[in-house]
Amino acid sequence: MIWSVCIKQFEQYLQLERSLSGNSVEAYTRDINKLLDFLQLKGLQVAPEQMTPAIIREFLEWIAELGMTPHSQARTLSGIRAFYKFLIMEDMLPHDPTETVEAPKLSRKLPDTLAFHEIEQLLNAIDLSTPEGTRNRAILETLYSSGLRVTELLELKLSNLYEDMGFLKVAGKGDKERLVPIGRDALKHIRLYLDGIRCHLTIKKGHEDYVFLNRRGAKLTRVMVFTIIKDLTAKAGIQKQVSPHTFRHSFATHLIEGGADLRAVQEMLGHESITTTEIYTHLDRDYLKQVIKDYHPRS
Repeated sequence: MIWSVCIKQFEQYLQLERSLSGNSVEAYTRDINKLLDFLQLKGLQVAPEQMTPAIIREFLEWIAELGMTPHSQARTLSGIRAFYKFLIMEDMLPHDPTETVEAPKLSRKLPDTLAFHEIEQLLNAIDLSTPEGTRNRAILETLYSSGLRVTELLELKLSNLYEDMGFLKVAGKGDKERLVPIGRDALKHIRLYLDGIRCHLTIKKGHEDYVFLNRRGAKLTRVMVFTIIKDLTAKAGIQKQVSPHTFRHSFATHLIEGGADLRAVQEMLGHESITTTEIYTHLDRDYLKQVIKDYHPRS
């Protein structure tokens, strides 16, 4: 078996059968190529079918020595596992050399969140007298109201905005579409932006259906959204590292703290696994202390 041929077939499988995006396919390929770099560096002439658990463990030790974080090590091993599962599925291999290899132990880092009053501080920091301010208010309201990833926000289309039903249709990871509820305040500010600002722009060809545009009538970039939020965070005097994803974390955390069903939150966030959503079940210590104080008979 030849590595380049197997990798090519794996890429085609990810694109055609798993419907993964180009970025995701590239990430999987990068994981396998790291392993090939290691084999070349060590002078090991090992074909895909000759791979052993011992070699993979030595590879993990090598990338750890290079300074790769445990999370990145686990992600790389996951990509290599997927490659070998594909080879077994295609009857190209009898056994999986990654099966007995343990991933590095990961500590689950709780995501940064904003309290509701901090969300309001950010919203109040926006200058609504400017065209960009009206747009930015609509952007932040949408991020917090629906928990979108920044890419999902940028790709949001007018044709996927169902105002009468209170839903958005978004394309998540792997181009998987889902319907997400959106609140009345967010819809109100989107409509103010569409009717008062966007309708006056000269829109570039091919960008007519995107909801959020820059002043030149083109789709916004990730960098632009990050910059908008960074500037507003400084203006609001919030001493936290705030990004578009912080609004997604806050959306999920506030729902869970309010008693929302975990499965419902999983569906809205577009998580494949419920374990990914479970990280949002954290509650801060002050909240837990308050619950004891308010409800425990011996408090």
